[in-house]
Amino acid sequence: MTFQRARTEEQREIRRRAILDAASAMLDEMPVAAVTLNELSRRVGLAKPNVLRYFESREAVLLELLDRSLQEWLTELAGELAACVDEDLPMPGRATAVAEILSRSLSGRVVLCDLFGAQSSVLEHNVSVEVVARYKRASLDRLTTMTTLLLKYLPELGENATLFSLQTMLTAGALPAYSTPPPSLRAAYQAEPDLARFHLEPKDYLKLVLTATLLGALPRN
Repeated sequence: MTFQRARTEEQREIRRRAILDAASAMLDEMPVAAVTLNELSRRVGLAKPNVLRYFESREAVLLELLDRSLQEWLTELAGELAACVDEDLPMPGRATAVAEILSRSLSGRVVLCDLFGAQSSVLEHNVSVEVVARYKRASLDRLTTMTTLLLKYLPELGENATLFSLQTMLTAGALPAYSTPPPSLRAAYQAEPDLARFHLEPKDYLKLVLTATLLGALPRN
């Protein structure tokens, strides 16, 4: 794909979307750490200086992609909660159902979890104050959306809903490093099965942790 010089706002937006789409496709093939600006430029058909006209750094591209992925996930999550949580169930039943849906939904979005995990250590570096502040403002909006969703099905959470939302994202972000071991570690697990208890299946681990966290955050009575 090659582009002529963008002369209108519509053309510039097309370039931005193409860059984001190329980065998204790369993340389907490789972890966040392996995404480079050179390869992104090659795939999108723009010279690296031209990519930098639209995004100030590789990290800025990935931050925007994280926000886009988070919006998509929250839209999907709203539908899954509406379809699968019986609001007439007792509180523990609703909590278990919500934890099951969260764990299933997040474990199926490996790229989103990888981006969560890289957020503070990688993505929020090498970006300007303007870019990171814009991303943080968007993150507050997403956090509010998730909190509102949770409170619809678990109003008993009260002010703990925001903290639980944050905890869910942090936990999901920690999983990719443990759930996709490198070849040498996989070989070690095969040679010594007892070591494999360190290997985490994302859905099972998330369900266990989120259920325990939710039940712990809810009032005892």
